[in-house]
Amino acid sequence: MSSSPLPPTVSLTPGAAGGSAHAGAEISHFKLDNGLEVVVIPDNRTPVVTHMIWYKNGSADDPIGKSGIAHFLEHLMFKGTKNHPQGEFSNLVAELGGQENAFTSYDYTAYFQRIGKEHLGTLMQFEADRMINLVLTDEVVTPERDVVLEERRMRTDNDPAAQLDEAVQAALYAHHPYGTPIIGWNHEIEDLNREDALFYYNRFYTPENAILIVAGDIEAEEVARLARETYGKIPARAEPPQRRRTQEPPHRAHRLVSLSDEKVEQPAHERVFLVPSYKTAASGEAEALETLAHMLGGGATSALYETLVVEEKYAVGAGAYYLGSAVDDTRLWVYATPAPGVSLEELDAAIDRVVKRFIDEPIDDAHLQRAKTRLVADAIYAQDSQASLARWYGEALATGLTIEDVAAWPARMEAVTAGDVTAAARKWLDKRRAVTGFLLPADIDA
Repeated sequence: MSSSPLPPTVSLTPGAAGGSAHAGAEISHFKLDNGLEVVVIPDNRTPVVTHMIWYKNGSADDPIGKSGIAHFLEHLMFKGTKNHPQGEFSNLVAELGGQENAFTSYDYTAYFQRIGKEHLGTLMQFEADRMINLVLTDEVVTPERDVVLEERRMRTDNDPAAQLDEAVQAALYAHHPYGTPIIGWNHEIEDLNREDALFYYNRFYTPENAILIVAGDIEAEEVARLARETYGKIPARAEPPQRRRTQEPPHRAHRLVSLSDEKVEQPAHERVFLVPSYKTAASGEAEALETLAHMLGGGATSALYETLVVEEKYAVGAGAYYLGSAVDDTRLWVYATPAPGVSLEELDAAIDRVVKRFIDEPIDDAHLQRAKTRLVADAIYAQDSQASLARWYGEALATGLTIEDVAAWPARMEAVTAGDVTAAARKWLDKRRAVTGFLLPADIDA
């Protein structure tokens, strides 16, 4: 069980990866009578299926003062039901040679298993039971809360880089719940209890708020039959919960967050811009941002790497990436590690120069085409992972996109022009929209 790491090391935007993932494959998409959305992705290479159930709630849907409850409930979902004691589901998956896990992000929570296709019906029975029959007692909840607190101590409180990222996110999202860590604030986790978990479970873990994704060697008709026999028996409880989140006001001032710690051996620089997601962007704008991030910092031929690492020797590493998969406005990261003897202030000024040059100078058409070709090619290669296919479609639907959005992504990428990329850079790479983070050893002042 894990909360999704943020920022990720690889962009997993649903368009970027899922768009070309099944060119020519017949994706089936339908709903059961109780509102459960179902997607079947054919993959006949091996007799294996990936089964995922996505709930359209994540940490950004946590009630005020109850941060971490979505992630906490993810843990508690493994604690047993009226029909199956704790550990039975997980033990069965292991005995059948399968794999399982779960993850919580800002906008969704998902549970998945990968197993031989003949066992799909069994997985559905157990997962459907977990959707409606979870049993929670104080004897179960209290120790698991301590597990989550320890997880936070290990992942964040003892890691200066994670502490800095948490502070940068809080500064970037002063009003929106994306500024609250997925795992929650320590003092609020300490107060979470059984009633909080059950309230959240009853509100969000309903068929009309869920998406079933099945990728693998199985026909859509068989998935539909099994889904009706298992999930279909769970009655809809109400209309799907509506996401009403506070939104960020316009950002007009650059913010600098600095953290010094004796555990830090290597200084680091990060800058995060508030930008639109695939869900909130104007037509073509997210694709332009995707391309922009790749050209600016997507590898050894990117503007940041070539200038800062190869030419000027200001950094030993540099890059950028765009987190396009989000319900609300999202983030574009620029990051770098300074070379020995280079201060973070000097590196910051060098990054400013690279970004300004990227905005001001014409974009080479050949470079642009290489970037677009690489992004689409990465998507094609990624279809070799059945679990990734299921995740990309799940992310798209859970953040408000459609199957059609995923399918049309390659064509939209091909339509991106140099003018689109430059316009996106001028509009969104405004330092006043950004928060910069400095990570320093304890004996260096920011």
